[in-house]
Amino acid sequence: MGEKVKDELKEFEKKIKAPSRNKYVLRLYIAGVTPKSTRAIMNVRKICEEHLKGRYELEVIDIYQQPTLAKGEQIIAAPTLLKKLPLPLRKFIGDMSDTKKILVGLDLRPKEISKKNGEKEPIR
Repeated sequence: MGEKVKDELKEFEKKIKAPSRNKYVLRLYIAGVTPKSTRAIMNVRKICEEHLKGRYELEVIDIYQQPTLAKGEQIIAAPTLLKKLPLPLRKFIGDMSDTKKILVGLDLRPKEISKKNGEKEPIR
């Protein structure tokens, strides 16, 4: 193999092993300024800053102020977090306090399965 091909192969392998650097495009639909909406905003911002720092775009949309956006995305409850990118599209409903569930849904943490003895292990 030529040196150029070896270098390209090493670079390719490095990129495969590197953690995903995809940009996340998120929309959080809320229903006014309620305690639940406020908690959802705080929880999503915290998750994004801790796990997606510098690689996310978060738009907070009040369905009372912009009902057509909510209708177009088929939002039936609030708060709802919509992950538009990277695909697949995902929706989360509630105050986003279950960080582990949100991280799994955003593909930032592997899903776990329970063993018979109660321990958990990542799904591969």
